[in-house]
Amino acid sequence: MPTAIIADDERLMRDQLKSRLEQVWPELEILDEAKNGEEAVTLVETHKPDLAFLDIRMPVKTGLEAAKDIGNKAHIVFITAYDQYAIQAFDHGAVDYVLKPADIERLTRTVERLKARLTAQSQPNDMSSMLSQLAKQMGISPKPNYLQWIQASIGQELRLIPVEEILFFQSDEKYTRVQTATYEALIRKPVRDLADELDPALFWQIHRSTLVNAKAISGVVRDLRGRHLVQIKGLTEKLEVSRSFVHLFKQM
Repeated sequence: MPTAIIADDERLMRDQLKSRLEQVWPELEILDEAKNGEEAVTLVETHKPDLAFLDIRMPVKTGLEAAKDIGNKAHIVFITAYDQYAIQAFDHGAVDYVLKPADIERLTRTVERLKARLTAQSQPNDMSSMLSQLAKQMGISPKPNYLQWIQASIGQELRLIPVEEILFFQSDEKYTRVQTATYEALIRKPVRDLADELDPALFWQIHRSTLVNAKAISGVVRDLRGRHLVQIKGLTEKLEVSRSFVHLFKQM
């Protein structure tokens, strides 16, 4: 019996597709459903289905990103509402697709192709290059691979520090201080390099030598000299904001 998972962030769309599939392919067993691309990848790893129906535009991970992670673990069928570039690519036989809302006649043709692939026991297509090109055409940018961990020295010990635990980075001429809520460590990478490798939505540069975790900011004050100083949650230390970055706090 062929198996599948369905991933779409709209519950009604999932229900409709499931209902239509039951009509045109009653032998197909829907193992589970996901509401975003990340959940879809997890479901494929868990259930090992033959097919994965993926909505192209989903939160957390798009269908294209999920398909890239799934690779050849399942045959991919994209769900799309209107994307002309996607339809052109799919009609050239690169992969199968279902239009929203699922039309019985079109879905029947898709099912016939999928049955033929499964009967022939063919391997899922390698879609890496097609997915990258399709994402570019559709204006879906891949998420940058920002740093998730920092390897830092604490005395003679090397420690891996999750970036979300870091309150701020501050460089001097030789080292960069890595400050968490409970300890500080040192690395040799300067702030100017870290600024390119960390998620700018999480770490704000407030000075040429300082990056601060936006979630760690408790407030901003001005001293007697008119300088803006960032207050950090749980610390008495304040970090100076240079004039070039004062605009970050205009709404605070």
